[in-house]
This record gives sequence, structure tokens and C-alpha cells, in this order.
Amino acid sequence: MEAALSAPAATGQRSLDEAVERLAEGAPSWAAAPLGARIALLRSIQSGLWRAAPRMAEAACRAKGLDPAGPAAAEEWLGGPYTCLRFVRQLLESLAAIARSGTTPVGRLSRSRDGRLVEEVFPAGGLDRLVYMGIRGEIRYPEGVDEPGMREARARFHRTPDHRGRICLVLGAGNVNSIPVADALAKLFNEGKVCVLKVNPVNAYVGPFLEEAFREAIDRKWLQVVYGGAAEGAYLAQHPSVDEVHITGSDRTHDAIVWGPPGPDRASRMARGEPLLRKEITSELGSVTPVLVMPGPWSPRQLALQAEGIAGAVVNNGSFNCIAAKMLVLPRGWKQRQAFLDLLWEKLSLAPPRHAWYPGAHDRYRALTGGREGLRTGATAEGAIPWTLLPGLDSSSEAEPAFHTEPFCALLSETAVGSEDPLEYLAAAVEFANRRLWGTLSAMLLAPPAYLADPVVGEAVDGAVAALRYGSVCVNVWSAFAYLAGTLPWGAHPGSTLRDIQSGRGFVHDTRMVGPIEKAVVWAPAAPLAKLPHFPSHRNALPLARRLTSLEATGSWLELPGVLGAGLRG
Repeated sequence: MEAALSAPAATGQRSLDEAVERLAEGAPSWAAAPLGARIALLRSIQSGLWRAAPRMAEAACRAKGLDPAGPAAAEEWLGGPYTCLRFVRQLLESLAAIARSGTTPVGRLSRSRDGRLVEEVFPAGGLDRLVYMGIRGEIRYPEGVDEPGMREARARFHRTPDHRGRICLVLGAGNVNSIPVADALAKLFNEGKVCVLKVNPVNAYVGPFLEEAFREAIDRKWLQVVYGGAAEGAYLAQHPSVDEVHITGSDRTHDAIVWGPPGPDRASRMARGEPLLRKEITSELGSVTPVLVMPGPWSPRQLALQAEGIAGAVVNNGSFNCIAAKMLVLPRGWKQRQAFLDLLWEKLSLAPPRHAWYPGAHDRYRALTGGREGLRTGATAEGAIPWTLLPGLDSSSEAEPAFHTEPFCALLSETAVGSEDPLEYLAAAVEFANRRLWGTLSAMLLAPPAYLADPVVGEAVDGAVAALRYGSVCVNVWSAFAYLAGTLPWGAHPGSTLRDIQSGRGFVHDTRMVGPIEKAVVWAPAAPLAKLPHFPSHRNALPLARRLTSLEATGSWLELPGVLGAGLRG
């Protein structure tokens, strides 16, 4: 924990005021900056992130109790420098496209079965096609959006600016180090807004690396990095010179900012529809992420790889992810249920227990597991929470805490709906996920290839993808791929209100700069050619993560053989 303990202290109120004053001076020049200046700033950020990458990853490992030279360190490369540099590279490509043609590249267009305009945006180029073989991603636009409307909304700030300088407060996430960077990049380069980035106290150690990477932006009064907790965040949110807020965190923090602390005054404000915060706020707030597993003709290899993919989606980052797999939704009466759970447990057990570094983890774990029968728990260690499976939850229960509490700890739960009939299962699983589970951020749907190819069942799968009220739906792959794609906007399903925020409002991390969307969808093979780097059994995850980061930093095809070699040796 040495790196975490050496993190900067909270920024004093006077310094917060000075940071906002500097941004107020710089906001007009950034809003009016020519594309050449924006591209130059991005290249400066790219160089700064690449220089800081090894130190940034090592500091994160030490803060989370990981060996910087061990396989789990791959997570800190991928969830930190790799994703940051990927977004920067894609933004550079988009700005270059705007300079050439006035807008960003448009992918192949089609229509979904329910009539939505669909744009294929992943893979985003030849490198993606070779690195992420067989994975594709698409944007589904809201009902009523046609091709001219989609093109009109694209890169709108760069074509028809709607302000002459605005300040956005970015309240950074404490769990994944690429999130605050990606949030700030989206506000700066998609929307032309300067940012005061408050680093979360949990990962305040990352702040100095961000100050280094964004040095030019800081010097030009286009970004300021500050530190502190709830008090500093609340002060900045209400600051008269701050125009809007973006938060990645919990719904509790969001509601405290928007409505005030819990109590009669908040209840009265909510009843009147008069929020304490009278400015625009966008947010990404987590979810009880479902994994819907279809019955059907799975081969042993396909089922084993999908089980390990789920295990990796639990283990990654100690399970302190808003997209960690949290609720297995299996077919009721599925003959392979126990074999699948055993297989999943075998894969989960490959990962050593992790230090429970995120605040409140032990309390959440005890609240959700206390007095439960049938718990399956793995090995433990000092300061760790064992990987735990909570099976057999009653899907009809409206009072089940696991359905409406994001665990944010090493816990995976299981329930059953529908039947072994694939159509009955899909209908029941979608209904359960939409109505019973808290959150609207992302969902995973595991479907056998034979069913995807079947005209009747394949249409039902596409209907389920359309009906799931989540900002991203990922078929046969972890939702992290929707996050790291860059060309897929990231956020909760539209429709949440300030009074019932669920997983938040608005989309960010959208390097193609598209307008409003309904959801992002990722399709992947049931049995990838190579193990994905989040698989617990991956033997070469750290070298692969480093090579992937280098690939994104340089964009050079010369890096590709090393990436492919490291990946295939997994």
C-alpha cells in the first residue's frame, strides 16, 4: 500500500477556487481552438501517458496488493495505460478525419430486426481485426433516427459549436485508472469543454501521473487535477463557475450531489422534483451485471471457455468493477447446470484470493452472505475475501438483496428462470434482468453458435439483445470489450431519471463522436482462437498486456507479431 499512502492530500478550498478560475480563463480559448491545436495537445497527452505507463501500472499494483511482475499485473496495464492510449489513438484518427472531411468515419450501416439503424464500428481498423479476431461491435441508434439524422449529430461540436467555453467537473472513478482519463478526454475532445478532474481518494496515487501526462493542458488552463473526497466534490459541483458535472461512481454519491444528504429535506426535494444541483449531470454508476446462459448444443470446449470467461469477469480487478459478472441467470431445469457450475468453480479457483482493497468490501460481503446456506467459498488470505458463489436464489423474490445490491466484492450469485426451451428461457431471462435486477449498464448473453445460426432461435436472440434495457449487451464475451473498444459509446441504457438514476445518464468514451444512441452490442465467437487476457489460466497475460499497450502507443504494425505471439502463447 506504499503508493496509495504517498498520494497527494486533499486540495484546499482556496486552491479549488483558483483551479476553477484558471479554467474559466482558459475555457474560451479551448472552445475556439483549431483542429491543429487539438491534435497537438492529444499527441502531447499520448507521449505523456506512454512515458508514465510503467510507473502508473506499478503504482496501481502496489496499491491493490498485486505483484507488479506477476500475471495479475496485466490488469493494471490493460485497465490503465492500454485503454487510455487506445482512446487517444482513436481520437487522433477522428480529429484527422474531421480535418479531411468534416466528420468522423461512418461504419457499415444496416437495420436491426426491430427497425433500428445499426452502425458497425468495431473492429475499427486492420489492427483490431487481427488482434480481436472474430469480435465485432455495433451501435444501435434510438427509434426514429435515420441516416441523415445520425450524420447530422456526428462530431457536432466540431461542426456547429454550441458554446464558447464551458467548465465540466469530472469526478473520477476510484477503481479503474483509465476511467478518469477517458472521461476527461471525452469532455475535452468530443464536447470542447475544459475539465476540473477530481481524483478519487481511493486511487489518488494516480493523480501525479495524470498531471504529468496532461501537463500541456494544465499549463494552457484547459484541465486542472485536484484531490479530495465527498466534501471537495460537493463544493466543486455547486461552484458557480462550474457549468456541469460528470461522475463515475455509486448511485449514492450521485444522489447526495443531486438531492442532498439522506433525510427529510432530500425526500421533500425529490417529491417536488427540485434537485439541489441545478446544472447538467451525466453519470456512470454501476450495476448488478447479469450473465444470461442459454441452454442448448454447447460443445465441451465452448462451455469450458465461456465458464473461464465468466470467472475472469469475476476475478478481474478483485471484482471491483461496475461490469464484474455478478448474477448468473441459468435455465430452470437445465441438465448441465451442476456441471457448468462445477466447471465455473474450477476456473474461478485458478485465481488466488485478492486483497479486498476497495473500501466497504468486507461489510458488503457479510451483508450479502451472512446466514446463507449452500455458499461455495474458496481459499482465503489475510485481508482478502474468498471467491464465493451464492447459488440457488429464488428468481421470483422481490426482496432478495442480491438482486438490487451491487456487491462490489468477490461474490457471484446464481438463479434460474424459464426452462430448457431456448425461446422460453430468453423471454424469461430478459424479463428477469429488466425488471428484477438493479442497474442498466451492461449485460452478457451466452448463446451456442448453432442457435445463433438457427433462423428461429437466432431471431429470438437478436430480439433479446434488442429488448435488454442495458447500455451494452455483449454476446459470448465479457462486457469489458464494450468499454475498451473506444468506438462504442459507454454508458447506461437511456431512460433513467434523476429520481431513479439506476446506472446513470449519458454516454462517454465515444471516440467516433456519434450522437445519442440506444445501446452498444458486441458479438464474439463462443470459442475464441486464443485465450482472452482476462482468463485466469492465461500464462502470458503480462507480456501480452505490455505489448498491447505498446501497440496502442505507437500504432505501428511492427508491434503486431509480438502481440500475436504473446496472445497465442496464453
